[in-house]
Amino acid sequence: MTASPAAAEKAVFAGGCFWCMEPGFDRLDGVSATIVGYTGGAAETANYDAVSSGKTGHVEAIEITYDPARVSYAQLLHVYWQNIDPFDPNGQFADKGSHYQTVIFYGTDAEKLAAENSKAAIEKEFGGKTAYTRIEPRQPFFAAEAYHQDYYQKNEGHYTRYKYGSGRVKRLEELWGADKH
Repeated sequence: MTASPAAAEKAVFAGGCFWCMEPGFDRLDGVSATIVGYTGGAAETANYDAVSSGKTGHVEAIEITYDPARVSYAQLLHVYWQNIDPFDPNGQFADKGSHYQTVIFYGTDAEKLAAENSKAAIEKEFGGKTAYTRIEPRQPFFAAEAYHQDYYQKNEGHYTRYKYGSGRVKRLEELWGADKH
């Protein structure tokens, strides 16, 4: 069942390689769409080559369309944290650089507060360790090129090799336990 346009809301998270962010959110009941793309930069447009240069200020991100009557923003945050390493200031797993850093982009004061509270809870859970995930106001979102959308489904073999080869699976299991991401 898809959320009606009137009920649908959007959430935007940056968690390193955007290919790896889609599966966890696509599995959630109440999420009607995920789009990978770029946000957070000063340039008025963004594409893979420009963002990968590290000069635009954008990060790879995911925009999630969801029905808040079926899945809460807090649940989205929970899935987000389970799919990143918040303790790496330089990117995620094998992907390093400013465009792979983790950011929660909030659209309302309530989302900002929920993000801040969830970050504080993560830091407390890990004994006061600093979570480098930034919390920033939502900015224009630019959809990535078509070949990046649903990459984990369209290129399952390559995606699986990347997911394991990058160290992603091992590190997430160390942080959150097996089968959480």
